[in-house]
Amino acid sequence: MDENRIKGRLKQTEGAAKDTLGKLTDNPKLQAKGKIKTAEGIVQEAFGRARDAVRKK
Repeated sequence: MDENRIKGRLKQTEGAAKDTLGKLTDNPKLQAKGKIKTAEGIVQEAFGRARDAVRKK
């Protein structure tokens, strides 16, 4: 498993936590940072999946 998949999943989790915390504290800036971090994680995980697919061939 490519390390980008793991790091991407961690970023998604961190982003979700920030997003939730932003909602709970009524902090739109923190919420936006969480959504950005989640998106970064999704992209990084996809990159890791692509690298795994290339390695398997």
